[in-house]
Formats: sequence, C-alpha cells, structure tokens
Amino acid sequence: MVTAQTTLTLKEFLQQPETKPASEFLAGQITQKPMPQGEHSLLQGKLCEVINQAARPQKIAMAFPELRCTFGGSSIVPDVSVFRWDRIPVAASGRIANRFKLYPDWAIEILSPDQSQTKVLSHLLHCSQQGTELGWLLDAAEETILAVWPEQRVQLFSGDSTLPILSSLELPLSASEVFGWLRFSL
Repeated sequence: MVTAQTTLTLKEFLQQPETKPASEFLAGQITQKPMPQGEHSLLQGKLCEVINQAARPQKIAMAFPELRCTFGGSSIVPDVSVFRWDRIPVAASGRIANRFKLYPDWAIEILSPDQSQTKVLSHLLHCSQQGTELGWLLDAAEETILAVWPEQRVQLFSGDSTLPILSSLELPLSASEVFGWLRFSL
C-alpha cells in the first residue's frame, strides 16, 4: 500500500485520474490499494455472488465490488460495498448512478498480505462514524472476521459461530464457511 501526504482537498482528489489499483482519500491522505491477489479476488467475487443471490431477488440490497464511495469528507473503495435497495442512487434516466456519494450500509474489506490492518480498519471505522450499519474486515491468514458496528463497537469472529449480517437479510454464514471458499481443488 502506497501512502503519500497530500495537501489536496477532496474535490481536487476526485478530479484526479483514476489509478489502478484504486487510490483512496481518507483523513487528508491519499493511499493506493494493493493489487488484489488470488485469495483476495476469490473472496471478493464469492462474497458479491452470495450476497446478491440472497438479497437481489427480493430487492433487499445489492453488493458491488470495488465501488468508489464518497462521503464524510473522504472517498474510499471498499472491496465490497453493500447498499440497501432503496439507497442505491439512480440517475434521472432511471439507470443506476455512476457516482455513489453516500456511505455503504455494509462495507467489507479483505486484508491483503502487505496491507496494514490498522489502516484498513480505519476505513471501516470511518464508515461506522458516518452511518454504515456493519463492516467486516476479513483476514485470510488468520481466518478471522472482525465485525464493526455503529459506535465503533467491534467483535472478532472465527470458526463456526454465525457471522453478523445486514439486518433483514437471510444469509447464515460462518468464518469457517467463508474461508472454506479458498480451499480449491482442480
């Protein structure tokens, strides 16, 4: 993860060209996310798939991978952003908006091997301060999921205990099940 001190404002940051991987603006600093690797990519894709299978048909919520969310003076790109159906921004044309200028209802971050857990957690804490109902920080190396709720309450989950999910969504998952997706045989 590359971090640089900056004197840019949020508005100036948003006028910069997008980078690959994405750069984020939080607490006045620009940080570039690391390039996703195999485990990260698989978890991200599977989480979007599983959440959307449970939430989209009933129009409860929708999961988006790598979606820029700009809110609370920051612009971040959670690995997975889940929005309740009625909060998904829609353009005047009736199509989904390209710019999401609001916090996700559920923000999911997947720790990469060279990422600072503290820096990634700071994104989830920022989301929590702004109104996000639930945050997850997945650590594949430890096979743990740290849940973040409003008021910055945190709890660590591992093994077969049921994970907290966005309210009104039926999706029983455990940390063992989520990290079990990584066991792959050809």
